[in-house]
Amino acid sequence: MLTQCAPETVQAQPVVEVVLALGSNYQADKYLPLARQRLAALGEVRLSTAFQNPDFTATTQLPKPDYTNQCVHLALTTPVSLQQLQQTFRTLEGDCNRCRQIKPNQVRQVTMDIDILMIKLTDKNNSLSKESTSKSMSDWIVMADRYPFKTHEEAGVKELTISTD
Repeated sequence: MLTQCAPETVQAQPVVEVVLALGSNYQADKYLPLARQRLAALGEVRLSTAFQNPDFTATTQLPKPDYTNQCVHLALTTPVSLQQLQQTFRTLEGDCNRCRQIKPNQVRQVTMDIDILMIKLTDKNNSLSKESTSKSMSDWIVMADRYPFKTHEEAGVKELTISTD
């Protein structure tokens, strides 16, 4: 059983590891490698398989391009607060030319989307931790606003956690 919490409850806490979901539906072959390179500058990176998925908001009246999604495990070189991480990832999205404003009925081109799925805080015995029989997952905190995970996120998280056991 994983611990869930709302991101705002741990904003100031120092994070040492994070599992991210990356997504791009526009020039993914350009922006995913750029994002991975930038993330590697923050610490040690491990990657899941990249999946191509249809946009679940697409309709026959408004078709949308498929997404390329990938999960990333990032062990940070230096612990930083969740709030700082969120800002860093938002800046990285901007560096990938992410445009958040669209006109009505315009297909959203997402060059890079970075979502925080799970975090591990510096204090392994933090007040949010619960006893668990799975040692590798017991210290992880799932961001409640991202759970339950989408199918590709769940597959990516499983792939990353299996490779750490």
